[in-house]
Amino acid sequence: MRVLIVGLGSIARKHIAALREMYDKDVEILALRSSKPSKTEEDIQNIYSWKDVQEKPDFVLISNPTVHHAVAIQEALALKVPLFIEKPALSDLAKAEELEELIAAANIPTYVACNLRFHAPLMHLKQYLDSGEYGKINEVNVYCGSDLSAWRPDVDFRQTYSASAKMGGGVHLDLIHEIDYIYWFFGKPALVNSIRRSSSHLEMDAVDYANYQLVYKDYVVSIILNYFRKDYKRQVEVVTSLGTFLCDLKQNTIHFNNELVFENQHIGFIDTYKKQLTYFIKIIQAGGKIENDFKEGIEVLKIALSG
Repeated sequence: MRVLIVGLGSIARKHIAALREMYDKDVEILALRSSKPSKTEEDIQNIYSWKDVQEKPDFVLISNPTVHHAVAIQEALALKVPLFIEKPALSDLAKAEELEELIAAANIPTYVACNLRFHAPLMHLKQYLDSGEYGKINEVNVYCGSDLSAWRPDVDFRQTYSASAKMGGGVHLDLIHEIDYIYWFFGKPALVNSIRRSSSHLEMDAVDYANYQLVYKDYVVSIILNYFRKDYKRQVEVVTSLGTFLCDLKQNTIHFNNELVFENQHIGFIDTYKKQLTYFIKIIQAGGKIENDFKEGIEVLKIALSG
């Protein structure tokens, strides 16, 4: 397995760890670096230009800052190999239509990496809701709040891409997972209302608070995202005619009417990276249809940027 990685940040390293766990020594990793010379790392071959790619990789993994995704995707298309694109697909919609056309013309598989689709509590909650056994959905409330300043304790958070609007940061893009899994659960809403602000004590230019109302035929989904909550909270609540689901992504539990109906002992999200790559590689090797391709990723992005 040969993989070309564009961008070697924290998320890329999680993907690399998953690949090594899956393939051990049978994975060759090339990293396209933006500055020359870059630090040499064990079992990772640095390259500095697309022209340095001597042999086709099995796929390209794009995980550089979101603002540079459009250029990376267009360059990668020349290799005519599948693209694994870290979320969100793009930082804005300026190049979205053009890239959709180029991808369609190249006829290559694409996948926008939203690993929470492989998070056990959410997978089980979707199964419960899809079964239709728990009544009519009347209301959905999603909340994700965490403290950006504590994400990387040894780094000034204001210097990270998350805090920079120019780099494609902002809570509405960083935490687009919440919008994505609602799209995965329920599809495209009929109407979207939103508020996005940057007015908290964090004092940064990127969006640090986002509030969405996704209007469906029979119910409304409320999504609140923020960068400033000290006590991390990540939950989705689904109110049905027969009771209420509370899915806690921090505790990896699901309750229905206050009764525990699912619990996963593996706290955290690290296993989702391996599951996601396993899914992607299996599909591209079999030639199947990929869920959450670039086109679907753009539909999710349109919701995040609406208003």
